Amino acid sequence: MNEANEKQLPNLEEMDEREARHFLTELLSHLDPEEEYSVRHEDYVMEMPQSGERIRGRERMREFQRAYPTPPHGVTIRLRRVLVREGLWVVEGVYDYGGGEQGLDVVMICELRDGKMWRDRWYFAEPFEAPEWRAEWVEQMEAGASSS
Repeated sequence: MNEANEKQLPNLEEMDEREARHFLTELLSHLDPEEEYSVRHEDYVMEMPQSGERIRGRERMREFQRAYPTPPHGVTIRLRRVLVREGLWVVEGVYDYGGGEQGLDVVMICELRDGKMWRDRWYFAEPFEAPEWRAEWVEQMEAGASSS
C-alpha cells in the first residue's frame, strides 16, 4: 500500500464504539494480511500472553499472517462487544476454527497511536465445566452469549 492510500484510511482514535465495532467486524471477517497491515502502526506489537509470544513490527505480523495455516473451514472471529476509551479498544469475541468445534473466547486489548493499531494483546480462553459447588449463586450462559 502506498503512502497516499494510507492517508485515506480512517483515524481509529476518532471512532466511537459503533464505528469501531463496524470497522473491526469488517476487518476481522476478512483476516487479510494486506488489509490489516494498512491499519497497523509501523511500531506495531502483538502479544499472546498465554503462549508467551510476541510479534514486533507490522511487516513481521504480515509475514506471520501470510504463513498462518488456515484450517479447511476457515477462521472466523465473531465480535460480542467493543468498548472504546481514549486510545484504547477492548474487544470481546469468539475465535472459531470452524468444523463444528466450539470456539475459543478471546479478549483483545488494542492500544492506538497516531490513528492506527499500535499494540494488541490477545487473551484466549477455552471453555471449561463449571464446578457444582457454585451452582447456588450463578446462572448458566449460552455458549458464546454476550453479557446483557
